[in-house]
Amino acid sequence: MSAVIDQSIVRTEARSRAHEIWRIVRLHCVNPSVFFGIPWIILGSAWAIMMIVGLIITGAGGPAEDMAEGMRYSWAVLSPQWYLVVVGVQAIGMTFSFALGFGTTRRDFWLGTSAMFAIVSFLNAVAIATLVQIEKATDGWGIGIAMFDSLWYGQQGWLTDFYTTLAMQLLVLFIGASVTTVYMRWRMRGMLFVAFGAIAVFLAFIATMTFSNSWMALFEWFASIGLIGGFTIVLGLAVVCAIGGYLVIRRATPR
Repeated sequence: MSAVIDQSIVRTEARSRAHEIWRIVRLHCVNPSVFFGIPWIILGSAWAIMMIVGLIITGAGGPAEDMAEGMRYSWAVLSPQWYLVVVGVQAIGMTFSFALGFGTTRRDFWLGTSAMFAIVSFLNAVAIATLVQIEKATDGWGIGIAMFDSLWYGQQGWLTDFYTTLAMQLLVLFIGASVTTVYMRWRMRGMLFVAFGAIAVFLAFIATMTFSNSWMALFEWFASIGLIGGFTIVLGLAVVCAIGGYLVIRRATPR
């Protein structure tokens, strides 16, 4: 009898935890423009600018092939990524105190926020990978531009474009969120420590690679692991930021 009761309690607790996590996801969706509206306005604006530039070039008789080749290095497809760092900051800074005020635990808040990041990254990755294929199928939207079919996109198929976008978006979101947890726990002292620490590590890495003449070996290693391997490292960094942010937010004090 006691075993049945214990199992019932465990199932109830699991359902309750899932409900709390989903409640945090819904909290982040109160203002959908933050996660979905503004990033796609940025991307849509970049697309419109590329279309106008393409129409001007083709209207003036410019070579379409040269135009497309030049546009493949424009980075316009990455234009929302920088804003997503801000989204990660807002997701923690603007909702943490509110969520705790309604009885949410820090763990459930972080898990719910992480779930929201995963949903946003998944949907954006599906959309961008699909737009790459549409752009290729329509020969650059009918005028030969290359906005989505640029950089590494469009070279290894839909799944690769999906995976790389997913990894990159998770990283930028968790960077913004984890840095915000540092500020919420240690305020400006923590931010200065992280900033100077990151600079010190970066300079030490540059010095080590330079004095040991290891740059060529590093480039060869990156070439050997390929695109998927490189973005698997990016995904790993996102996981590190997610775990680090959770460890910090467990003792963060809302103010």
